[in-house]
Amino acid sequence: MASNTVRTATGRTLDDLNIEAIWARELTAEDFRISGQTLRHQAETAEAAGYRQLAENLLRAAELVGVPNEEVLDIYDVLRPGRRTYDDLLGLADRLERDLAAPLTAAFVREAAEVYRERGILLKSGSSSE
Repeated sequence: MASNTVRTATGRTLDDLNIEAIWARELTAEDFRISGQTLRHQAETAEAAGYRQLAENLLRAAELVGVPNEEVLDIYDVLRPGRRTYDDLLGLADRLERDLAAPLTAAFVREAAEVYRERGILLKSGSSSE
C-alpha cells in the first residue's frame, strides 16, 4: 500500500503527516487516528498472509474507529471476567450490533459471554460490580 493511498480518519495521507505541518499547527491529534478503511486493508493483508486471528482483530478495530475512546474503554472494562452478568454481556452485544454498527465485535462479545458462562466467571445476578 503506497503512502498516498493510506488515509487517516480525517482523510489525510501519510505524506500530509510531517513535522512542518505540526510546527505550523495544521494538524491535530485526530489527524493521526487510523481509518476504518486502512484497518480493513490491513486485515485483507493479514488474511492473505495466513494470519486469520490478526485479520479478525483488525476488522473489529475497523468497526470501532468511530466509537469514542471512553466508550471503547468502558466496553473493555465490561469484558473483564467477573464484571458483568451473562445478560449484561448479551445486552452489550445487542447495542454494539444495533447502535454502533459493529456486528463482528458483537459476535465476539456473545462468544465471550458463552465462554465466561462455561467457565463460571460471570458476575452473579444481583451482585454489584462496583
